[in-house]
Amino acid sequence: MSNLWDLSHIQPETRVVLEGDTIPAMFWNGVQQRADKVWMRQKELGIWRSWTWRQTGDAVREIAGGLMSLGFQPGDTASILSNTVIEWVLADLAVLSTGGVANGIYPTDAASQVHYLCEDSRTRILFVEDDEQLDKALEVRSQLPALSKIVVFDMEGLRDLDDPGVISLDALRALGRDYNSRQPDEMMRRVQQCKPGDLAILIYTSGTTGKPKGAMHSHAGLVYTVRGYNTLIAQDENDERMCFLPLCHVAERLGGEYFAMYAGAKLNFVENPETVPENVREIAPTVFTAVPRVWEKFYSGVMIALKEASPLQQAAYAWSIGVGTQIADKVLAKEPVDGLLKFKFTIARWLALNNARKLIGIHRARFCVTGAAPISPELVRWYLALGVPMLEVWGMTETCGAATGIPADRMKPGSIGPAAGYNEVRVDADTGEIRVRGPNVFMGYLNQPEKTAETIDADGWLHTGDVGQMDADGFFRITDRMKDIIITAGGKNITPSELENELKFSPYITDAVVIGDKLPYLTVIIMIDQENVEKYAQDHDVPFSNYASLTRAPEVQALIQGEIDRVNKKFARVEQIKKFFLLETQLSAEDEELTPTMKLKRKLVEKKYAPQIEAMYR
Repeated sequence: MSNLWDLSHIQPETRVVLEGDTIPAMFWNGVQQRADKVWMRQKELGIWRSWTWRQTGDAVREIAGGLMSLGFQPGDTASILSNTVIEWVLADLAVLSTGGVANGIYPTDAASQVHYLCEDSRTRILFVEDDEQLDKALEVRSQLPALSKIVVFDMEGLRDLDDPGVISLDALRALGRDYNSRQPDEMMRRVQQCKPGDLAILIYTSGTTGKPKGAMHSHAGLVYTVRGYNTLIAQDENDERMCFLPLCHVAERLGGEYFAMYAGAKLNFVENPETVPENVREIAPTVFTAVPRVWEKFYSGVMIALKEASPLQQAAYAWSIGVGTQIADKVLAKEPVDGLLKFKFTIARWLALNNARKLIGIHRARFCVTGAAPISPELVRWYLALGVPMLEVWGMTETCGAATGIPADRMKPGSIGPAAGYNEVRVDADTGEIRVRGPNVFMGYLNQPEKTAETIDADGWLHTGDVGQMDADGFFRITDRMKDIIITAGGKNITPSELENELKFSPYITDAVVIGDKLPYLTVIIMIDQENVEKYAQDHDVPFSNYASLTRAPEVQALIQGEIDRVNKKFARVEQIKKFFLLETQLSAEDEELTPTMKLKRKLVEKKYAPQIEAMYR
């Protein structure tokens, strides 16, 4: 069990722990070295099934053989349309082992988006998870002449399907066994022919404005970056991770699948996106990476549970978190923690903090990692007070994920840390834009040379679109997206993300978009946390019949007004929010207003809810 004041268990690892200059070369070296060690686990029908490196290699070899038997050539693209399951990883590694290009498609994407992504990437083989995803593929198949075969992971409900263009994963593996018996050396020949500079994967940006762009990453960039990750936030074969974010997103693809493959950490797959809270308590990962939305949800869960606790339990928590906060403050100030405070913290853990950690599922965590969106500094301090260091990283699809990161021994909430040792980061003197340069920067956008030229300048600097500052210690701080900064009618520059992060710290608010560009004052559109607000309504006898009526209830409006008042106290009068509007529709990742990582799309929200925004300025 980690001690908050002893961070020796979080050390960078500079040596190469797994050889290989391409992703498939690295994977097959892992299979050879780690053979019968467990790499992946997945819960099926209530029972955990383990996959050793050898078993994973056997499955990948069969799928690769199946692909080659279907005429899949080096340089061809295969796309994967599925939730985060082990078969996603098997298909990905098989495609790369044949010299192909692997592309992921969000399972929440509509059929029209599937069509665009497959057409843009010239997809030859499409892997789909189940009948639901197959329906999308079949709807647009006639418009995709390059698509030769659809492979289905889970055939439940499709037993009677008779379609020559569709094959089950099991049938593909059977084809592969037959092909490999006839051509036993072909796959390894392709692995050896694969060059570091070859295109390996496509990661499509979520496309908050315009069509998604396919970011191209080479094997060299991927291998360089995962090795770099170990010098930033090291993990090893003793670590257990939870795999639950979309694998077509850079965070889980690089920071989950490839990083765990390199370091040998175990990957535990959740049953489905809805079971994450239960699965995390069961898995109890030692290294846990998530987006701020997840960390906010866990915090809310503890706060709601606390409201239902007895006065004695509430008092125990208040004293315990107070002790944790004292230590957190000393750690952040780099001051020594005396023996008496250490003793108090031991009691605090026994009294309340261990229970809070178990409720979340982080009782074995050496540290937690947050990224993909800004997080409230207060939330980072709260996890630190529980005894779990939370390290913020910053990066983007185009930088192969993390480009900066907080060192464990120099935590600074509100900062994204200094540049990672494997790339350069600087702030442009004129625009304040943060720029990145290094071998981890992507090759460019597929089929869009003009967009690539706009994004990477002649000196190799990537224009990130994020505005920030660097302090005297070399730590960076993101202040906003260049296109999101608000200039009010009074000429005041406002950073909306600061207000939004404070609002999202509330257990009753899931997301918020602050409005006010060229307008006399600030307003905000809020998405409530349905579960917590419903519970509040039930506890306070507030009548409601559906989600919309819940948002309209005067008591709920007053509840959210109270949360806004709390946040307003932290800001100057011109930066305070005057009015708000609650979204009356419960949004999910299928809705156009949300990105696949569940962030509200600012421009789209402003456009779609223009009448409600105008009403707040009448």
